[in-house]
Amino acid sequence: MPEDRPGNRPHRPGNRPARPASPRANITGPTGPLHPPYRGPGRAANVLPGSRWRSRCGPSAAHTADGPLWTCDACGRDWPCPALRATPTDAARRATLIPEFSRITRRAIRDLRGQPGGPDPVAIVRRFLWFLPLTDEEARAVALRLR
Repeated sequence: MPEDRPGNRPHRPGNRPARPASPRANITGPTGPLHPPYRGPGRAANVLPGSRWRSRCGPSAAHTADGPLWTCDACGRDWPCPALRATPTDAARRATLIPEFSRITRRAIRDLRGQPGGPDPVAIVRRFLWFLPLTDEEARAVALRLR
């Protein structure tokens, strides 16, 4: 009968399910808060720009770099170094890496192509977009696009 369903019962003090005080209350679940607090428009204040390409599982990797030399801060090798390249890159991870590494590749082309004995733009594209299977013609087209 419809009268037997819990939603159709008249209100009694013990009938109402428990609800949080506000819809945005932090209720901790097994992996943390179910609803993070609202931080306003833009990026959260505690996120470093360099953390976008760091490993999201395990301890954060310190294998970062910046121009004009583009060498790894941790191991001193050409960046992206073998330690960073060893991180798994499935299709979903590649989709998140492409916009960031395209921006980084554009800066690297500007920094590295003018150095004496430096790599050409095609080599820079293949170096910084290592997770994409690019042919030489595709890398050349990307380099021309990113100049």
